[in-house]
This record gives sequence, C-alpha cells and structure tokens, in this order.
Amino acid sequence: MNLLWLQSGGCGGCTMSLLCHDARDLIAMLRDAGINILWHPALSEQTGAEVVELLESCVRGDTQVDLLCIEGSMLRGPQGTGRFHMLAGTGRPMIDWVQDLAARARHTLAIGSCAAYGGITAGGINPAEACGLQYDGETRSGLLGAHYTGTAGLPVINVAGCPTHPAWIVETLLGLALGDLDGESLDPVGRPRFYADQLVHHGCSRNEFYEFKASAEKASDLGCLMENLGCKGTQAHADCNVRPWNGGGSCITGGYACIACTEPGFEEPGHPFAMTPKVAGIPIALPSDMPKAWFVALAALSKSATPKRVRDNSRVDHTVVAPPIRWRRTK
Repeated sequence: MNLLWLQSGGCGGCTMSLLCHDARDLIAMLRDAGINILWHPALSEQTGAEVVELLESCVRGDTQVDLLCIEGSMLRGPQGTGRFHMLAGTGRPMIDWVQDLAARARHTLAIGSCAAYGGITAGGINPAEACGLQYDGETRSGLLGAHYTGTAGLPVINVAGCPTHPAWIVETLLGLALGDLDGESLDPVGRPRFYADQLVHHGCSRNEFYEFKASAEKASDLGCLMENLGCKGTQAHADCNVRPWNGGGSCITGGYACIACTEPGFEEPGHPFAMTPKVAGIPIALPSDMPKAWFVALAALSKSATPKRVRDNSRVDHTVVAPPIRWRRTK
C-alpha cells in the first residue's frame, strides 16, 4: 500500500509524535506490513519539483495512493478560496490538492485533531476558516463533505489527538494494511475504536485520589485534578493512561490535567484549560455517564471516608505518608 503524507494548517506536532514511536525501525516495520511511503515531509528525500511531479502523478491516477494522511487543518480562507495556504511551487491552494488526492485515495486519514475537526487552528474567530477533512467541530461539514468516502468505502478515519499518540497512527495504518479495520471499527465521530472506546480516566495514576475526592489545589499537587484544575479524563475518549506515551507517561502523570484533546471542539472549552467551572461548588463537567445527583452523593461519602494518608498526599508534590504495611496470613 502506498502512503502519501501532507502537512496543512498545523504545527507538525503529530509528525514529531510519530517519530517518537517505540519501534526501533519505524519505516522497516511499516514496510514489513506492506506499506510503502511515497512521500512524507520529514522522512523523504524528494523536494521541490520532484514532489510536485509525484503529486501530479497521484492526481492523474498514474501513481496509486492507498493511504492519504493529512496532518493539520484545512485552511479555506479567505472566503473559501484557500489562498491563505498555497502549496509552494504549484500556484494552487492546499485544499485543492487535498480534494483532488482524496478523490483518488483508497483510504483518507486525518492525523491529529486539527485535520479531524479543525483543532487549535480553528479556535477563536477563525480568520483562516480552518476546518477538518470531514468535520468542522462536531458537525460533518468539513472540506470533503459529509458523504465523502475513500474508494474503499470508508469515511475519513480521524486519528484524533493533539498531538495524536504515535501508536494510534501506526496501529491504524497496520489495521488498514492487514484488512482488519472497517466501518464498524470507527466510533460515531470517525475515531478508531481500539483507542476511542476507552477513557483517559482508565489507568490514571491518580485514581486513588479520585475515588476519595482528594483533590489537588495547585498544579504541583499529587491529588485528583478534576475538581479544581480542569481535568476531563472522565469524559475524554482515549487510552493515554493505559498506553503510556514514549513508554512511560501521560499528561496527567506529568502533572497536567487532561484537556480532552481527542474530542471535537476541545480547543474552546469556554474557560481556562486548567480551571474547573462550577455551579454551587459542583463541577459542571461531570463523568460522561454519571447523573449529577449520584456524583454529589458519592463525592460527599467519599470525602467523609478519605484516609488521612490520601488527604495529606493529595496537597503536596511528593508522597509524604507511605501506605501502611499490614501482614495478613491465611490460616
């Protein structure tokens, strides 16, 4: 399968993430799965006219494109012309190239939340008219339209995240190469279910603090980040804490609250990322499937039962009280 990767309106962070994949030889691993990289801006040698010639060959259909990977949002401005982002050396807007290539591609993948839903680039007043490939935020009104499918019949595959996890990219590519990823493998907003059917909360290193509602009060504290510091791990669809980044960490493990970067519209939460909005002292954004009354009752009970060790450890930047040792022998 031939893979073509283009970068549009974004920071390149998803490529940087991909380059941190655990594989000792990423290109060889993809090659062993039958994936040939036609061109990638950070991995390929071709530049300038060579790349333009390759793209023209793909658009004509002379060179097959099985996996079209787009990183970064689609910049439609000004006024739908796309001329805020011209592909150098071609005199054509990037959105025109993407549309022509997507019409030929067997599978089209949005790499990262910018390409999937618009992401950070679409935040605020959005003068660049940024959107995703198939989605504009939560609606299917992106560049390629609601009814777009690749020639193999799948809609845009949204490997969302900001940046997206390197393993999410690679496993999606391998799934397509092996024929194991189909329409049933995607969730309602186009994300691969192997990571999107989980919550960031699963496997969180702060779960003991969450259970007892022992909350952090400042950024360096060890406690749960949900009540005061904006953590959305109980609502965000991803397996970040089950599948550590670079073999050993996640945002929450590193001390920063989950901002739900895999979700459409995460870039505009309506409040500072590191703050939890509340009404009458109760967080507005509760776990996605928990009624508010249950949460209030559970929180009150949990706080009343919080061990002193957990409470003391939640408000400092290192463990000050170790768990007690209790010997139990079965007779």
